Amino acid sequence: MADPELQLVAKSIRSFPDFPIPGILFRDISPLLKDPDSFRASISLLANHLKKTHGGKIDYIAGGQCPVTASPGQEAPGTDCLSSKEPFADGLDSRGFLFGPSLAQELGLGFLLIRKRGKLPGPTVSASYALEYGKAELEIQKDALEPGQKVVVVDDLLATGGTMRTACDLLDQLRAEVLECVSIVELTSLKGREKLGAVPFFSLLQYE
Repeated sequence: MADPELQLVAKSIRSFPDFPIPGILFRDISPLLKDPDSFRASISLLANHLKKTHGGKIDYIAGGQCPVTASPGQEAPGTDCLSSKEPFADGLDSRGFLFGPSLAQELGLGFLLIRKRGKLPGPTVSASYALEYGKAELEIQKDALEPGQKVVVVDDLLATGGTMRTACDLLDQLRAEVLECVSIVELTSLKGREKLGAVPFFSLLQYE
């Protein structure tokens, strides 16, 4: 890890064993958000990757939802993911908003909101994904983009890949082209990128 920006980002991710319950290794991004240099570095690294990979072909950045996290004995990321009612599922609707708009701004693009059901006004399209217990739905507004426009999906972390896959499905419904999915952190042992199928995926940091 020779890149000084990447080193700065890596140093800003800390781990808490057995939080919020025994057997969970909690990946905390709070220091990354707290430190402007580290946060700026994370956005710069993602933006540079997208510029190099896609040039000026991207129309929008999309995001807004956290991915499903881990079961006991696996890893759980983030600052506020775990819900008391669904102890092994993310709290959703949070950290994708922290990185997506900043990345879009860095690239001179607009940002598309993907949210939990009932959070967006006007006509929407929806898609569901499985949680540890039951399921949840994500929505995007029908007029968010035009058919054929090119989108990159961003989130703070890829775990099981459930919500990122669902975000891609929503964009497919609007006949958008998903160029790539990106995240700050990837938990490789959960094999989330496999759920994305043919959609390319990129992460800054990888953990087992």
